[in-house]
Amino acid sequence: MSGILDLAGRVAFVTGAGQGVGRQIALHLATHNSGGVAVNDYVMDRAESVAEEIREAGGNAFPVQADVSDHEAVKDAVAKTVEALGPVGVLVNNAGNAGANPNPELRKPFWETGPDVWKSYIGVNFDGVLNCTSAVIPGMIDANGGRIITIISDAGRWGDVGLAIYAGAKAGAAGFMRSVARTLGRHNITANCVAIAVTETPATASRLNDNPEQFKRVMERYIIRRPGQPTDVANMVLFLASDSNTWITGQTYPVNGGFTLAL
Repeated sequence: MSGILDLAGRVAFVTGAGQGVGRQIALHLATHNSGGVAVNDYVMDRAESVAEEIREAGGNAFPVQADVSDHEAVKDAVAKTVEALGPVGVLVNNAGNAGANPNPELRKPFWETGPDVWKSYIGVNFDGVLNCTSAVIPGMIDANGGRIITIISDAGRWGDVGLAIYAGAKAGAAGFMRSVARTLGRHNITANCVAIAVTETPATASRLNDNPEQFKRVMERYIIRRPGQPTDVANMVLFLASDSNTWITGQTYPVNGGFTLAL
């Protein structure tokens, strides 16, 4: 499929794409004239499963394992992608939550813990964005173009009780994207964020379904009273990655059912 939402043959690298939102983003990009999609996950079986879905639909996919918080692992994953598919023209920094090995004390008040606990959130949500972005920028500069899209959370815009470190990491990623946009605009590289709220994924489905009363209270804060779906996020990412976007950069787009409003 091509048309207005056309990737013009760009190779995409999607982090955390073995399930949930990342999986749907990878599937979307693969069916809109991508030159191939690198399906990244820290669990190789998940990456391989999504890559096979893409191949069965007629697309080109390459599964690649890496924990995005590991700088050397990311560099190696990007190098393997370039060898298998070609230079990366679209990066989607989707990997998030608490990373590959969440610290069991993560839900304690942050002032009762310390850096060893905090890095569960910071490692994937901030360091991971730096690692992946730095790995693909040289190739994008050489190609004189590219798209960088980072999935953040409304926690980074609104703040959430008990998620101060997570919110700080997401807000940091958004600030980093704004600076990347200013730095790389002369190379025709755009950098934007998509901020999401409660979205129905394997990680959230049980929490949404096991307590209907709590779910109802949560949804009362949304203008559109349903949880987001991975397709809601993937649609915005596809637009930002496509040739329809040539003059949008440094922005954060809320895809959140009206949980927060952008001015």
